[in-house]
Amino acid sequence: MNTMQNIDGRYLYFAFLAGANKLIKNLNELNRINVYPVADKDTGSNMASTMRSVMDRISPNVSYKFMVDQIAEAAQVGARGNSGIIMAQFLYGLSSETSEKKSISFLEFVESVQSSIPYIYESIGTPVEGTMLTVIKDWSEFLYSKRKQLEEFKQVLNESMQVLETSLKKTTDQLAVLKKHNIVDAGAKGFVVFIEGVMDFVNHGIIDRIKSPNFIPSATATIEHLEDINYRYCTEAILKNSSIPLKEIKEILNKNGDSVVINGGKSSCRVHVHTNHPSELFHQLESFATINSPKVDDMLRQSEISKNQKWKIGIVTDSTCDLPQEIIDSYQVNVMPLHLSFGDSQYLDGVTLKAKEFYELLDKSDHFPKTSQINEYTFVNTYSQMAQNYDAIISIHLSEKFSGTFRSAQKAAERVQKELNIPIHVINSRNVSGGLGLAVLRIAKAIEQGENIDTILSQLDSWLNKTKIFVSVKSLTAMIKGGRVPPVVGKFAMFLSINPIVSLNELGESKLFGQAIGQKANINKVIKHVLNLKKDQKIWNYIILHANNHEVAQSFGIRLNDLLGKAPVEVINISPVIGMNAGEGAVAVAFQFE
Repeated sequence: MNTMQNIDGRYLYFAFLAGANKLIKNLNELNRINVYPVADKDTGSNMASTMRSVMDRISPNVSYKFMVDQIAEAAQVGARGNSGIIMAQFLYGLSSETSEKKSISFLEFVESVQSSIPYIYESIGTPVEGTMLTVIKDWSEFLYSKRKQLEEFKQVLNESMQVLETSLKKTTDQLAVLKKHNIVDAGAKGFVVFIEGVMDFVNHGIIDRIKSPNFIPSATATIEHLEDINYRYCTEAILKNSSIPLKEIKEILNKNGDSVVINGGKSSCRVHVHTNHPSELFHQLESFATINSPKVDDMLRQSEISKNQKWKIGIVTDSTCDLPQEIIDSYQVNVMPLHLSFGDSQYLDGVTLKAKEFYELLDKSDHFPKTSQINEYTFVNTYSQMAQNYDAIISIHLSEKFSGTFRSAQKAAERVQKELNIPIHVINSRNVSGGLGLAVLRIAKAIEQGENIDTILSQLDSWLNKTKIFVSVKSLTAMIKGGRVPPVVGKFAMFLSINPIVSLNELGESKLFGQAIGQKANINKVIKHVLNLKKDQKIWNYIILHANNHEVAQSFGIRLNDLLGKAPVEVINISPVIGMNAGEGAVAVAFQFE
């Protein structure tokens, strides 16, 4: 921008950086005052993460139109949480309402701000005043009222700060929950802080640098969460090439929960909703759009971490840990989902894609699913949130021979330990599915019994060595499609009705334990082996697993219960990631010795 009457792309770039950095620097305060729409203490982290995503994806360009489009596109990809998506939709409105120009006037800027307001309101399922919506609207109306004062651009912007502050203060009286806690709306304050940063640049050319630009921790909650969480999962995704209009998408989201926000247009939009059934929602969405970048936060678990954690040692695992949800919830285990993709659509293992929907997709899809590990950034978010309320964290994951998840967790732990000075113990379970589940259960019970972190860690390797899993594969089709068994060998074995029994060695690698003709013979062989092992060792616990084969698994569990005099932890359908490798119909037992 050469004069205050013309804004070019480079000026917009640096003004945005200034605002983004200011917001990131204040994320802890925004987290602290977050009580609406849910007191999950993540508004600051979500808005900061949205800003960080934009900063990582944009580079300066002289063209204003090119720059605002780049910012809006980056915001859509990286938007997180209700406030982050509203902010992204505001930026999308600015982009859509800007003509193809290398620089724009103050009048054109103000008109684009004013025209962006309907984009925000129309994107929200139920617009509520006293939030970020109100503050942005009040700010835009003030700027528009001054649109003819071109020669006083900087003065008008400075005067607008008072309008923002006044509007922000009013939010306390506009929402009952804010008045109850005598605080302002966190999302609204985030927008005000962002504009404060922009004004630091406008007035002084200052970009307020943050201490650690790549690390965004979560803050300690200090406000009591007294409200019930009606919908447990904060759910987001990008929908590509929808075959239905945005209005109908909004109706579907509203039927599945609340806090609905949509950012973008029909060809590409990010959706946000609080729901209790992410997998059922995604099953509906995939019928008319391609799903990308799914994200689901467990707000109940977040609330427990910030206020109601039962013990001072936290547990993290991944979605290949097969345990009943009741046990996961009882011991407040944080489960991180691996990623699954069918063609161009992406899912979160066991969260946006449950076993029932997975096998339906597997039957009708032309694509065999692919998996990807949990990335380092996701672990950083979870560890940093837990670090505020736990004395130590045990993060235990599927065998490193199957996935890079263990390594991602290690790298994330190194970063968070350095920043927040909390011990995080990342463990390679050398197992998977029910074997990993039993390891998690053993750790959880030790914590429940009051054992300290050193005592638990000293026993953990022994527990892992005494954990075994045996999988009776019903069909080799999945293993052939997944490339784990050569097609010629697999088809020949299937022709002979040979069913392999797969186990893991001491390094956590797959090994062929045995084979028989038919699954019934396989199960008999596994039972015989378990009984032989039981002669020398006492079984601590065991769990029966299956891939959409409950009847056979139930029968297997009854037989073992009769023979061992001990009931299994559960008979459970395995996670989709495990199911795609074991193949539909597989039945397994995992057990751990004393």
